[in-house]
Amino acid sequence: MGTIEPLSTSILGINYFGDVVFAVSGALTAARYRMDVVGFVLIGTIAGIGGGTIRDLLLGRAVWWTQNPSELILCAVASLITFMMMSYVKDIKIRKTGMVWADALGLAAFGVVGCHVALGFGAPFVVAVFMGMVTATGGGMMRDVLTNTTPMILGGQLYATAAIAGSLTYASLNYLGTSNILAEWLAFLAAFALRAAAIVYDIRMGPPGEFIRIGKQ
Repeated sequence: MGTIEPLSTSILGINYFGDVVFAVSGALTAARYRMDVVGFVLIGTIAGIGGGTIRDLLLGRAVWWTQNPSELILCAVASLITFMMMSYVKDIKIRKTGMVWADALGLAAFGVVGCHVALGFGAPFVVAVFMGMVTATGGGMMRDVLTNTTPMILGGQLYATAAIAGSLTYASLNYLGTSNILAEWLAFLAAFALRAAAIVYDIRMGPPGEFIRIGKQ
């Protein structure tokens, strides 16, 4: 699989941000099941690196964290800090809300990163958009499956759609020659805005006769 091409500073920043917030979402999920510190770190780390791992394996690309453990360490530290904070945050509702919003931030970040990595690896436009969605949703699915929780992607709300919106926005702006940083931020905001609207207004997509339903929570 060879070595990994270097990423720009801005993409690395978004990537590390995604690692942290997804690790926090995993650790908060572990808190619901009263796991020990190792459980927190395990679930948090898997949530943080899971999507990127699936992406790299599908692309036939060297898995990033096997050559540079910085992401692995960052996810473990974020999970450990979350574990220590649980003694101060005992409200179950606050924990659940924090997990949902941390997941939304990670989804938006990794949709951009996944698409960028795939394009840099030479993947076609459509494949790159798909890889952005895989990167954004993969870690969350692994987190939920391991904790016997209904995966958020199966919850009915706009989820994978938000990830695709972000990666499609990034791929399109990249194709049009938009500056990298502007493309990254616009794509991140597109994904996060759609996912945030789905959370706040409970936006769901259903059968053709009930394509979009909005029911404020």
